[in-house]
Amino acid sequence: MRLRLPGGRVGATALDALGRFAERYGDGHVHVTSRSNLQVRGLPGASDLPADVLAELEATGLLPSRTHDLARNVMASPRTGLASAPADLRPVLRALDAAICGDPVLGGLPGRFLFVLDDGTGDLLGATCDLGLVALDDAHGQLRVGDGWGDVVPVSSAHEELVVLARAFLRARGGGPSAAWHVRELPSPLVPARSPDPRVPSPAPPLPYGAVPGGRHVPVPSDGLDRSAVERLCAAAPELVVTPWRGVLIPEENR
Repeated sequence: MRLRLPGGRVGATALDALGRFAERYGDGHVHVTSRSNLQVRGLPGASDLPADVLAELEATGLLPSRTHDLARNVMASPRTGLASAPADLRPVLRALDAAICGDPVLGGLPGRFLFVLDDGTGDLLGATCDLGLVALDDAHGQLRVGDGWGDVVPVSSAHEELVVLARAFLRARGGGPSAAWHVRELPSPLVPARSPDPRVPSPAPPLPYGAVPGGRHVPVPSDGLDRSAVERLCAAAPELVVTPWRGVLIPEENR
């Protein structure tokens, strides 16, 4: 079971509850993904979870919408708002997730469809996306549309622009087994091509493990977080950030 964490953000209380859930029903570990999400493996049921198990999973607070969970694939710069960057994209992240969950149409987005929000540090500029935003300064950002670029828009309304484009993708993708999974697979461009703004940053390398501006980045073992590891993380801060580099950021502001 994959649990989507927009921006990788997870409360310690919810992570602790998921650790207990994994211990009771799964393989005892909480796994992380390269999209900053969580997984629990080894759950009962051939394809669907038994109703009582699903109810316990929902009680963790990590499955807020059954109808829109597949659409909540939103990555964001893990340190946005925690370390120096052109923009703090946490408000955009929250607004985009709320807009996705509040739009019945967007529940139809494919499970592989991905939004990527880069706060202008370039840490996610190399990540492939369907739709995204790269901050240029604290008030403006340029849209990413598939493998290309879109308009420069106000950061304050970027979530609205992304929702409009997501709806346009659903109209253009068609139906049936040949329907496009990604923007780059559409037969025609979703928007007229734009050149990247001169203020677009260069791609940054992956966040190293250890102390970094904004917090401490700790690696997650290949077999996931066992119960003791979950407890240590939850004791370190009230909110944590799962990163795309199979790690967890413990924000400095919470320590």
